[in-house]
Amino acid sequence: MMSRKANKTKIGLFVVGALILLIIGIVVFGSGALFKRMNKFVLYFDGSVKGLSKGAPVMFRGVSIGTVKDISLIYDSKAGTIMLPVVVEIEQGRIKGAPSFGELDGDKKMIKLGLRGKLEVQSFLTGQLMISFDFYPDKPAELRGILKDYPELPTLPISTDIFELMNEIPIKEIAKNLEATAQGINKLVNSSYLERSLYELHDTFQETKQTMRSVRLLAEYLEQHPEALLKGKGER
Repeated sequence: MMSRKANKTKIGLFVVGALILLIIGIVVFGSGALFKRMNKFVLYFDGSVKGLSKGAPVMFRGVSIGTVKDISLIYDSKAGTIMLPVVVEIEQGRIKGAPSFGELDGDKKMIKLGLRGKLEVQSFLTGQLMISFDFYPDKPAELRGILKDYPELPTLPISTDIFELMNEIPIKEIAKNLEATAQGINKLVNSSYLERSLYELHDTFQETKQTMRSVRLLAEYLEQHPEALLKGKGER
């Protein structure tokens, strides 16, 4: 009986120790990511969100505060339009000193201060978009109130300039230029001319090195035998 109790004690200690090591590993290697408190909010965009995808960053003045978790389509029967609710996940307390997104009425306080979200270009090459927040106290806070599952944050109208600018970017020409540049570099690296030039450069370097060595030896000799220098002047 005593041995069974001892075995149970050892097993219990082993399990507790393993859990402690697991928690330490999560904190150290995961930077405590699992312990961050995240809050979900919904934003509505009444235009195209082409280029916005799940996992896209949610930024505040260039600093990451969360990510896009879901994008869906909802028909608003009252307005007779298709709405694009975007669910974002924002880290609680990310903006130090400001009302926290997760606090009671914290989001309402932020909205009153002028917090608005808008779409911005994340990458001109790929056409990816992101959501950027900032304070626009002069812009009205338009809330749709369609989804009740998450608190809502207001957005600014989508600027058509974003998509016009993206359409004007010559992606194909840029790709062709990059390909031509890569081919040119590859041709230069593998050319016999470059190989011959490198050999010639190596020979020139060796000759220069030998000349410098001869000059150094001559200087050392004249330093040790100054009469040789005087003799040479006398002969002239």
